[in-house]
Amino acid sequence: MQINNLPSTYILTADIGGSHITAGICDLRTHVILDQSITRIGVDSKGSANDILTSWGDACEQVLKKNNGLTISGLSIAMPGPFDYPGGISYIKGLDKYEALYGMNIRQYLGALLKIDPQSVRFRNDAESTIAGEVLTGAGKDYQRVMGVTLGTGFGSAYSENKITKDINLGSEPYKDAIADAYLSTRWFLKRYHELTGTWLTGGVKELSELATTSTIARDLFKEFAINMSDFLSAPVQQHNPEVLIICGNIAKASIFFLPYLTEELNSVTIKLALLDENAPLIGAAAKFDDLMKPAF
Repeated sequence: MQINNLPSTYILTADIGGSHITAGICDLRTHVILDQSITRIGVDSKGSANDILTSWGDACEQVLKKNNGLTISGLSIAMPGPFDYPGGISYIKGLDKYEALYGMNIRQYLGALLKIDPQSVRFRNDAESTIAGEVLTGAGKDYQRVMGVTLGTGFGSAYSENKITKDINLGSEPYKDAIADAYLSTRWFLKRYHELTGTWLTGGVKELSELATTSTIARDLFKEFAINMSDFLSAPVQQHNPEVLIICGNIAKASIFFLPYLTEELNSVTIKLALLDENAPLIGAAAKFDDLMKPAF
């Protein structure tokens, strides 16, 4: 099938996490990740540029080997920032991850490694990718105006109107004595729990959610988190007027402990949990090629 200058509707797609890469193949006709195509491998994000990029390349090559004979039209990557997404250059610095890639042209490197045209390698903000995936085939598919947030090591955000999704970077907005990212991410839970108990959790929010079944302190932390999130999001929700707010990310897995409070406090918008898990950023990243999905005449 010839779709404009795409030889097929299949896109190799990847999501770059803080300690891993997940890759798979997305069919642009349906925005569905092919069964059995997903590969996930660990990455030493503090390692050398060669080690990091070799791991990324290995994950992509494993996906291609699993689907030998399938024609791939390009590679799209959900990538954390700071990053020059059109140019394919990393500017990550001071975040304790991927600093060895600073200033490197990732597009050229991966194109050469995987023997594909560098112009067929595209990048998209990771939070924007996740929310775009949910908008296309997940919790936001039945809505025209969608706001989404990703809750994890950082606080990501995007807004979508008529299926066009853009990063809105709310995490960098001022909040209390810092920025929103400092209050609406994993490190807030760890810092606050230490302030209250003198103990540093080593298992992150997952460990805290396990404690919350018996610990009043842990449960109160989730309530405080929900109140902070409601307080911060009330203005952007009023500004963008979304039909639905989608909660994504690893912290969302502990939603039983904070979602009831968030729903009560932020009652001006419908709130839904993400549905697609790790497939969301893969689908959203692949959708960077949707502009080429037009019949060739």
